[in-house]
Amino acid sequence: MNFKTWTVGIAVLTLATAPAFAETGLGQWSYDQNVVPVGCESCCDEGCCGDDCCGDGCCDCGSSCCGGSGLFSGMGPGIVEGFSLSAMLGFNAWDIGGWTQYGWTDELVPLSTTRGDGLSFLDSQDRLLLHQQWFYVGKEADGSCGLDFGFRADFVYGVDAQKTQSFGNSPGVFDEDWDHGVYGWAIPQLYGEVAMGDLSVKIGHFYTLIGYEVVPAPHNFFFSHSLTMFNSEPFTHTGVLSTYTGFENITLYNGWTLGWDTGFDNVNSGNNYLGGIGFGLLDSVNVTYMCTYGNFGARDGGDRDSYSHSVVADVNVSCRLNYVFQTDLVDADDVGVPGPGFIENNQVGVNQYLFYDFSDAVKLGTRVEWWSNGGVSNYEYTSGVNIKLLDNLIVRPEYRKDWVPATGFDEDNVACDMILTY
Repeated sequence: MNFKTWTVGIAVLTLATAPAFAETGLGQWSYDQNVVPVGCESCCDEGCCGDDCCGDGCCDCGSSCCGGSGLFSGMGPGIVEGFSLSAMLGFNAWDIGGWTQYGWTDELVPLSTTRGDGLSFLDSQDRLLLHQQWFYVGKEADGSCGLDFGFRADFVYGVDAQKTQSFGNSPGVFDEDWDHGVYGWAIPQLYGEVAMGDLSVKIGHFYTLIGYEVVPAPHNFFFSHSLTMFNSEPFTHTGVLSTYTGFENITLYNGWTLGWDTGFDNVNSGNNYLGGIGFGLLDSVNVTYMCTYGNFGARDGGDRDSYSHSVVADVNVSCRLNYVFQTDLVDADDVGVPGPGFIENNQVGVNQYLFYDFSDAVKLGTRVEWWSNGGVSNYEYTSGVNIKLLDNLIVRPEYRKDWVPATGFDEDNVACDMILTY
């Protein structure tokens, strides 16, 4: 029995079922108004916020766990900071919201070599661009009181939309070619959900479970993305996905999808397993293993024995210091013609992140990455700061360096974006 078959066999036998963390990331940074940082839930209990004597040992009482104020909070009429899309519409039965993200980058981020070539998220330099104009509407299925139903629909316009379209589809199907220039439209999520007790099931089009970084801008610390995230991980799937939380400190994920990056269609008969497990170690360490196995469709040319996995360990070193280790593996048939931007399908990535809460409004972060693409080592280092201007307005400047010793490639880049959530 080969390695891939053995690994997936263990996963299928061990797991029952996937998840909410796909939208925000397990232990990830998030400045979405509706998201509470992992580990800080008790700090935000009703009656706790604002009480200097209240704390849970993880986060400082009255701090960012309770939506700490930005640098300029309270200095104006509060029209921007207090704006809520759901409140404006006067409809609170569903979750309705969105964000606007503008950004600028000095250089093309690898593997992009030409403006607008779609080979990285930051593939258009020296211009202030609308990266994500995002709207979502949904209702979470809550099975705690019995059978319940939910749904989710996301719509995005901007230069990032082309990268999250369903390019694993046949040409022209769903949102695969909703483009004009470097801009485009996408529907990255469109699914129904049913839940009962500790089990929930999504059916439709949804974000992947693989990896640490995600497409929605407010749920990442950095403006740019790792090489591993863009090149070695799917963004979306279409299929069936379940989550089971009935065991203490363990979440089980299990599902089936139409390959990688598909939307109600696929090419090369894409058909693969998607699943994994997340578990807590002590009170400060969370580990997640996720994998895909089978036919990835457009990614592997129809191979039936492709395998990928991502392992993420999230460690709260102290109240203010957070460390994340991630490693990815892709083992599949190669497709495409060698040349600039060519992606081998045998890849390994190791990413390390270190985040520090300097204050409620200022957070520091560093990412160091080694990514092997067909045996060629690529390196990337990024440092940045997140500055919370208002409770719902953040600016994220960063410095990034990419280098490839085998080819002599060496590039320095500065970039910055701003995100307004509502």
